[in-house]
Amino acid sequence: MKEKTKASIIREKIFSFAETMIISLFSVTLVFVFLLRVTTITGISMAETLSEGDRVIMTAWYGTPKQGDVVVINAEHAVTMNDSGELVASKGINKYIVKRIIAVPGQKVDFDFHKGTVYIDDKVYDEPYITGLTHLDEGAFTGHYPLTVPDGYVFVMGDNRRDSQDSRSYRIGLIPEEDIVGKILMRVYPLKDLGLID
Repeated sequence: MKEKTKASIIREKIFSFAETMIISLFSVTLVFVFLLRVTTITGISMAETLSEGDRVIMTAWYGTPKQGDVVVINAEHAVTMNDSGELVASKGINKYIVKRIIAVPGQKVDFDFHKGTVYIDDKVYDEPYITGLTHLDEGAFTGHYPLTVPDGYVFVMGDNRRDSQDSRSYRIGLIPEEDIVGKILMRVYPLKDLGLID
């Protein structure tokens, strides 16, 4: 058997390195295509938690929605209630929005719009992240509060309560769980604000 020449050893190392790089690149691509996505925040409805132009990583691998999760939603549909208390679906704002889940199925949502207070299951909801109090009723469920979130839906709000179109609005209403595209995990830009989102 012939001894390997120096050139053939170098060639093998180059091929081995190239193979490793291709596999690594392929693996990273799969992760970012199917599990993680980088997206840019537009609007100010999540200030101060997230600001216009922030770049965040979202996971599309999203299980059961949890209270407090910051999520990306396809707001193609708006689900509100008619005078009889029946759910009614209509055309939404037809864009992707980022909001925080305030209540999940079975939880009761109520407001004191004069005081700006949110109640979940008859208790004042602790919201250290909000900008401003919750004084605006935007017509989605006027006359239906307290509202128990039905199975398969969540109630969402922006952290900037004075400037957020969310489940209070007749143009958004309750969010079907299947319209949740993913959960925001962390901010990656600007670098000075790099960190997990909670």
